[in-house]
Parts: sequence; C-alpha cells; structure tokens
Amino acid sequence: MPGTDPAEAANVVVGELPGLPHLAELPGRGLGADMIGRTAALLVDLPVEVVPSGYRTAARPGHEHRRAVDLLRWDIDALEEVVERTGVRPPAVKIQAAGPWTLTAGIELARGHRVLTDQGALREFAESLSEGISLHAVEVGRRIGAPVVVQLDEPSLPTVLSGGLPTASGYGTVPSVAEPDARDILASVIDAAKTATGQPVIVHCCAPKPPVGLLRSAGAEALAVDATLLEGIPAALSDQFGEAWDTGVTMLLGVVPSTAPGRAPTLAQIAKPALDLVDRLGFARSILADRAIPTPTCGLAGATGAWARRALELVRDVGKAFVEPPESW
Repeated sequence: MPGTDPAEAANVVVGELPGLPHLAELPGRGLGADMIGRTAALLVDLPVEVVPSGYRTAARPGHEHRRAVDLLRWDIDALEEVVERTGVRPPAVKIQAAGPWTLTAGIELARGHRVLTDQGALREFAESLSEGISLHAVEVGRRIGAPVVVQLDEPSLPTVLSGGLPTASGYGTVPSVAEPDARDILASVIDAAKTATGQPVIVHCCAPKPPVGLLRSAGAEALAVDATLLEGIPAALSDQFGEAWDTGVTMLLGVVPSTAPGRAPTLAQIAKPALDLVDRLGFARSILADRAIPTPTCGLAGATGAWARRALELVRDVGKAFVEPPESW
C-alpha cells in the first residue's frame, strides 16, 4: 500500500476488503519496510544489516534489524485496532512474506555472495524463514481472532531458475537453480506455513512467465499472477495453467491496474485478461466464480492513496461480476 501511516492503510484494507483483509506493507517508510527487509525481520536467529549493496547477514541484530521488527509490530497493532473498532472479525486475514528464493537472492553473505549460492546457508535461511512465518502467523491469528492465510512472494524465482541474477561483482551471473531443488526448498516453507495455519498457501509471482507447474508441485494451493501479462504465453505454460485449474488450484488474477490509468477503465475492460485466459484454456467462464479471485496486477505502493482505495473497490466489483456476470460478457 502507498503512504507511511499503518493506521490509514489498515482502515482502507479492512473497509474495502472485509472478506479477506491483509496486513498491509508500506515500503514507502524505507529500509526495513520493503519486502526483503520486512521478511528478514521474521527470521529466527539470523539478523541482517544494511550495507551499500543492500542487505547482508550480521553477527547480531543492529539498528536496521530492530527498526524492521518495530515496523512490523506497529502494522499488526494498527490492524488489530481497526478490527477491534469495527467490532467485526473478518472470515480470514492474509499476511505476506518473501519466499525463500526471493529472500536469499536479496541478501548477501558476509563475503558478499548471495545467500542462495551457499547450499548450507540457503537451507538455514529456509528453516529460519519457516519458523519465523509460523510464529508470525500464530501471533496475527491470535490478535486478529481470525484464520490466517500466508502468501509467499516470489518475484525473483523465474530469474533464479534462468540463471539471470548478477553476481556480487556485476560481471557475471549466478548459476541457474535446477527446478527440483527450487521446488524442494519452496515446498519446505509452504509446508511449514500450512501446518502453522491449517489454511492453503498462496504463492505470488507477477513475472510474465510464472513457473506455474513448479509452484503447484511445491504445494501451493493458490497462485497469484499478473493476468495482463499472460497473452501469448507458450503452449506449455498454458497447459500448466489448465492443469492447475483442473486440480482445484485457486487463481488470484491480477487485473486491476496498480497505478491510476489515464482513463477510468470499465469493469469489462478490467476483466478482459481473465476472460481471455479462461477462453484460451477452454474452460467455462463459471470457473471464475468458483476458483478465481481478482486482484491488482501487483502491489499498490506506487499508487496514489485515492487510486489504492479505488483499486480495491474495483477488485471487489470485479469479484462480484465473476459470480454474477453482466449480460454484456
């Protein structure tokens, strides 16, 4: 979400998404509030610090680590206060964290290499992340009084798989990670989150060609993708989408622009990428009512406050239209 006020963000989220509010992230607050720093605050016994190149493992918690922990605590406080004030417990609440591959791609070891290049450190981070997410989910569930759904954000996973991450020197690239290895590490974190919450786990990847088959085989029961990027995807990826829907996976389809467009879109224009995907895959459009949830195309941090609120309104309106399609569709 945009802005720096957790109370304002919580008010908007709970007001516009009463069926599934989320613990808002506010990266506009700077270091420790971004995806990597925020997730690092969840790690158990693995503190990080900030260096000129970004986040790096540290021997002990420093100022940046403590700030990230404080920001996360204030966000939970704000959401709890809003829910208490409304007097209505939501059916569920969603929390987000970077997945293990995006997290270890974004943090360096002491010698400057990315964590994911060291097998021992990679597994240590995955275990710490699993424990941290589990503890976080239990705390949020206790304080909000609702079941918790975990979303793992993996925007870097396609680059990890393709070997496109630059090395610390910037002159080379990190070797690609084999799909079975990527699946196993991700599956360990998904399993831990599922055990802690008793709820399906969402994996979000807004890349143009998300690795749908890998995410599903890792145990994700819901996938969040940018539907506006799926036109013209390869046949093999279309097949993976079809197989995922066939096996009961829920799709969170990004259709609402993350920043204000030049002209206000109609509901039909917003829903078109989702409708086109269903038509290409050969499913009845009724599957959108049963196993799809409209979302913004990606995060709303770059939006104005007014558009963030409007985008969430549109998400709700498109969701209703999935259930009761207008005759013009």
